[in-house]
Amino acid sequence: MSKAAVDLNNLPYADGDFYGFEQLLSEKERERLQEIRDFLAKEVKPIAVDCWNRGEFPMELIPKLAEANLMSPVRNQGYSNVFAGIVHAEFTRADASIATFMGVHDGLFTGSIEALASEEQKAAWLPDIYAMKKIGAFGLTEPLGGSDVAGGTRTTAVRDGDNWILNGAKRWIGNATFSDWVVIYARDLADNQVKAFMVDTKLPGYTATKIENKISLRTVQNADIVLDNVVVPHEFKLAGANSFRDTNKVLKVTRLAVAWQAVGQQLAAFDVARRYAVERQQFGRPIASFQMVQDQLVQMLGNTVSSMGMMVRLAQLEDQGVAKDEQSALAKAFTTARMRETVAMGRNLLGGNGIVTDYEMAKIFADAEAIYSYEGTYEINTLVTGRAITGISAIV
Repeated sequence: MSKAAVDLNNLPYADGDFYGFEQLLSEKERERLQEIRDFLAKEVKPIAVDCWNRGEFPMELIPKLAEANLMSPVRNQGYSNVFAGIVHAEFTRADASIATFMGVHDGLFTGSIEALASEEQKAAWLPDIYAMKKIGAFGLTEPLGGSDVAGGTRTTAVRDGDNWILNGAKRWIGNATFSDWVVIYARDLADNQVKAFMVDTKLPGYTATKIENKISLRTVQNADIVLDNVVVPHEFKLAGANSFRDTNKVLKVTRLAVAWQAVGQQLAAFDVARRYAVERQQFGRPIASFQMVQDQLVQMLGNTVSSMGMMVRLAQLEDQGVAKDEQSALAKAFTTARMRETVAMGRNLLGGNGIVTDYEMAKIFADAEAIYSYEGTYEINTLVTGRAITGISAIV
């Protein structure tokens, strides 16, 4: 069998959608999905590995993303949550770093404004945000605070007349080295509650320093932020953000997006591994002809399909307005655990070629580690789910 004997693009399951979940989409949504896939194939895939290797963000891509009208497909364009989830998976399939950029700007940052700002604040800020004329970041995680920020951030806010004074530090803040704005979550010393503030990154006392030496999502510009007596006018305090319970309204939705990323990362690994297995010749034939290789490919597919099935159902519940926090937690924990297995098998199938980015799998393998960790660790999401099914909290 020659390597040209199989045309992967003409196989019945060329898109990896083994159970036909995309058939649940409307005709309009399927057409739009194809447009987005074409955009990603033209504008994102060709530059993804090079940007990752250099650890640089392609700023020239932002106007193209804006022109493609990819912001807020559910909230602004009337599409379903199933469609929005599959789109986010497709972004990740093309490049997890660009998917994360969109997840920060369109999900965490824009989602904070949509969920927690007043109508007047939305009217003032959202047009430029939707048009991507202003890029945002989301400042919650801190150098000494990750999973425990629900108990109170160390970054503080003090009311001073018509202003708020912010002091503290944030870490792992995506987009923060070049963003125009960042939503900073800080603890109000007057009532010990977490509030949110729209901070102009040009304000005195605000600094953002790129985090170097990452092995995952290298294209994403994560930063350490320092807030040294940053003065924020009261009208830039998000009106609806007055406790961490309000913050969780944003995190519930974005946790779903990360679970969809886990689906996309598995699709990416499956794409690369299947093509490699068909084209790679050993012992005079493609390695795809060996039973153990087919077994691993099927395991990868099974993980991917089970993850997608969970996410499609959860998106349907979200469309119905009945999805629960613990369902998002289970989805994030389950899909990212399966993702870790899937990308590891994919890397194994490529052998030595699986550890260099030339074949893409090394990048997919490394990026999965960040997806596994952010938006709530596996352990925390497991305990959130465990509390829901037992009525007993195991979280200190």
